[in-house]
Amino acid sequence: MRAVRNAPPGVEVVEIDEPEGTGELVQVLATGICASDLSYLRYGSTQIAGHEFAGRLEDGTPVAVEAIFGCGACAQCEQGSYNLCDSGPTALGMLDPGGMCEWFRAPQHALVPLPQELNVKDAALVEPAAVAWHSCHVGQVGPDTRVAIVGAGAIGILAAASAQAMGAPDVAVEARHPHQHEARTRINVTTPTGGYDVVIETAGSESGLHRAVELARPGGTVVYVGLYGEVSWPHAQSFAKEVALHPSLGYCGHHERREFAEAADMLEARPELPELLITHRFPIEDAPEAFRVAQDRSKGVFRVVVEP
Repeated sequence: MRAVRNAPPGVEVVEIDEPEGTGELVQVLATGICASDLSYLRYGSTQIAGHEFAGRLEDGTPVAVEAIFGCGACAQCEQGSYNLCDSGPTALGMLDPGGMCEWFRAPQHALVPLPQELNVKDAALVEPAAVAWHSCHVGQVGPDTRVAIVGAGAIGILAAASAQAMGAPDVAVEARHPHQHEARTRINVTTPTGGYDVVIETAGSESGLHRAVELARPGGTVVYVGLYGEVSWPHAQSFAKEVALHPSLGYCGHHERREFAEAADMLEARPELPELLITHRFPIEDAPEAFRVAQDRSKGVFRVVVEP
């Protein structure tokens, strides 16, 4: 079968054997490219690419596949915190083979059936939507919460939509590029001013983190989704305002519901989100060009999807 392998600094389309072993066989229909995939190339990964993907089981059931899943048996997994698995969660596309291929074999506990009205080819967005949804849960967003998002990429826009779905009455997004400003307007959020209860940093940059602390009210919370290398942390500013900084790692389950399923429901309820955020689609043979397009977020790109 065809698959897309990381071949730093780019990717290559290769022929590999169909997946064997235990688990459910998924025919992959759509795989998204995010900033993490581009980072994996910089880190030198040579795995099969892709961690945002969806497809159909052999019986025709449409599913999204959780890219973060644990052993399914440890104490963390049993309570739903599989992102904190005692054995370490998976890292599809980096340490483990990813889903940018024609077929993928996934453990049963990593499969999430899709709601009826969500197109399976749009469901590559479920994974980043779940990341965004989890960040709002970490920040305890609710009906009395003023929320700001720093970073208006796909996860930033999805975090704003998640906050709206959780009842936040005032949601703002700090945008950089013209298409991000347009997206902010289309989902009916404002430009940040200041004094927010929760600020979610999705840009993964030092300047974004400092801006998030700046926007938080005294005693507020900053949730950071981005990964940082060597950065200057805003110690003095966060200390002076007693701002709590919380990391947000992937997604998990809670209250007997998986965040992946909640994110899928949000996308079904708001069909304008896939229409807005999936800006480019490529067949699998054009994956190298898809990765090239995905590298420049300034040119109207939110999510590039490869369709095997």
